[in-house]
Amino acid sequence: MVVTTTENLGPGSDTVSTDYDRKSELKAFDDSKAGVQGLVENGVTKVPRMFYCGQSNNLSDGSTSSGDSNSKLSVPTIDLTGIIHGDDHLLRDEAVEKVRHACEKWGFFQVTNHGIPTHVLDEMIQGTCRFHQQDANVRKQYYTRDLSSRKVVYLSNFTLYQDPSADWRDTLACFWAPHPPKPEELPAVCSDVVIEYSTKVMALASDLLELMSEALGLNRFT
Repeated sequence: MVVTTTENLGPGSDTVSTDYDRKSELKAFDDSKAGVQGLVENGVTKVPRMFYCGQSNNLSDGSTSSGDSNSKLSVPTIDLTGIIHGDDHLLRDEAVEKVRHACEKWGFFQVTNHGIPTHVLDEMIQGTCRFHQQDANVRKQYYTRDLSSRKVVYLSNFTLYQDPSADWRDTLACFWAPHPPKPEELPAVCSDVVIEYSTKVMALASDLLELMSEALGLNRFT
């Protein structure tokens, strides 16, 4: 389907009339299985139309986003030092109360001293970069939109065909629950750190669920 539109591309831009087949552009991009990285590798010189998002600098209240904020709000932060594996019950009770307050009043919170070493976090980032920097033919082996049967998924934009504009982003996703992928299913360039990182994150998630369960009044699992 070809859609003819008249569009203003933003402040300072001319209003232009174009014939644009968005469906074909999306399909061609998806069929390439190379993602945004593939566009860069093929020497793209301008952002394709499918990524245009209109005049996003206008906010609903008529103000503009300048990057400045006068907000005095502070995201709840919970220090997990000595709480997860420590024996200080008073310290843990205080943490549980902070979790209860954050969940009730905010719906989220930040944790510090969570026990995942910085070098593991850094190597996870580096491993992800190594994956995306591989030859496109290697990456394509993992490209799929079938999230039900694949444990390791590489794709660009999970909701590519539903969103009004695409994001300039590729994703490597490894589904670890309820059962982790087999080692041979993981990309060789980052398999070791993915296993280490995911194991630690799953353990942290279990610990946080314990704290939230206690915040609901349940007894601590022993």
